Amino acid sequence: MNAQSKSEDCIGWAARDPSGVLSPYTFSRRVVGYDDVKLKITHCGICYADVIWTRNKHGDSKYPLVPGHEIVGIVSKVGNNVHRFKVGDHVGVGTYVNSCRDCEYCDDGLEIHCSKGATLTFNDVDVDGTITKGGYSSDIVVHERYCYRIPENYPLASAAPLLCAGITVYTPMMRHKMNQPGKSLGVVGLGGLGHMAVKFGKAFGLNVTVFSTSISKKEEAMNILGADKFVVISDQEQIKALAKSLDFILDTASGDHSFDVCLSLLKTAGVLVVVGFPSEIKFLPGSLILGMRTVSGSITGGTKQTQEMIDFCATNNIYPEIEVVPIQYANEAIERVIKRDVKYRFVIDIENSLK
Repeated sequence: MNAQSKSEDCIGWAARDPSGVLSPYTFSRRVVGYDDVKLKITHCGICYADVIWTRNKHGDSKYPLVPGHEIVGIVSKVGNNVHRFKVGDHVGVGTYVNSCRDCEYCDDGLEIHCSKGATLTFNDVDVDGTITKGGYSSDIVVHERYCYRIPENYPLASAAPLLCAGITVYTPMMRHKMNQPGKSLGVVGLGGLGHMAVKFGKAFGLNVTVFSTSISKKEEAMNILGADKFVVISDQEQIKALAKSLDFILDTASGDHSFDVCLSLLKTAGVLVVVGFPSEIKFLPGSLILGMRTVSGSITGGTKQTQEMIDFCATNNIYPEIEVVPIQYANEAIERVIKRDVKYRFVIDIENSLK
C-alpha cells in the first residue's frame, strides 16, 4: 500500500479488558493509501455488537478495543485514485471495511458475504496488519469501496444507525420482496432494528403488526412509528386471532421466544426472517412443513444495497428515532442498551464531545 501521508494520532475511547469499561485512548490510524478515504467522524451509533466485543462475549476480543460500526462524518483527505468522494463530502462507514474484491459475492456487491471473509470495522485485522478500530474515535481511514455517500440534506446523526440497524432489516425485506404494497408484515421486537423495520414497512405500503413482550411500547409503536396493530406476544388470544394472517415476519428479537408461535402467524408460503441472535432457534417440523413456510437468516448488506437504502431513506424522509449523547456517556449508554432502555438508538456526538 502506497501512502499519501504519514500516519497520525487518533483519539478514541477503548475497552482494555472484558469488563468492557471504556476510557480515553490514543492510537495511530494507518496511512491514507491511493484508494483510501479519511473521514473526520462526527457521529457513531451504539449497537449491541459494541456490548458483545467490548465484553469478550465471543471469546475473540483483541484489547485495547475501540468499538463502533455505525460511523458517519466528513471527508478530510482522499487518495490519488479516489474518484467517488472529495474533501468535504458527507460519508458513512458500516460494519465492514474491506473484502477480497475478487470472489463471486464481492463481484455481486455482497461483500459482507465475501468468501475469504469481510474485514470487520473493529476487532479484525486491517490491510497493514494492525487491528481495526471502530467509530468511537476522531477519524478513520477506509478504502473508498466501503464508504457510502450521505445526501447533504440528511442529518448526519440520523444517518449513523442506518449503517447497521437500517441495512440489517432493509436487506432481507428487499431479498424476500417485503416491499409489495398491501402485503402484511409482522415485526417481532421493537428496538433499534425493529423500529426501522416498522418505518420501512410503512414506507413500502405494508400492513404492519408489531409483536412485543411489553404493552408499554404500544402507544409509540402505533402513534409514533405508525404500526397498524400491536400484539403482546404472550397473549394467546391475540395470537390465535392472527393465525395464518401474515405474509412476512421479520424477527429482530435476541431474547429467547417461541418460533412455533411466529410460524403459526404466517400464511401458506409465508416467510420468517431472523436477524436477532437468540440463544437457539427451535421449532416443530410441522410448523414449517405443513404451511410450506420458509425460515431464513440475514445480517447486514452489500455496498450497493447499503447505498440504495441510504438514498431511499433520504428520498422518503425516513429517520431513525435517536438519543444523541456525548462520548463521556458511552459507558452508561451501553448499560442502558443491555437493559433495553433506549428509544431506539443511541448516537454518540463524536464531533462535539471527543476532545
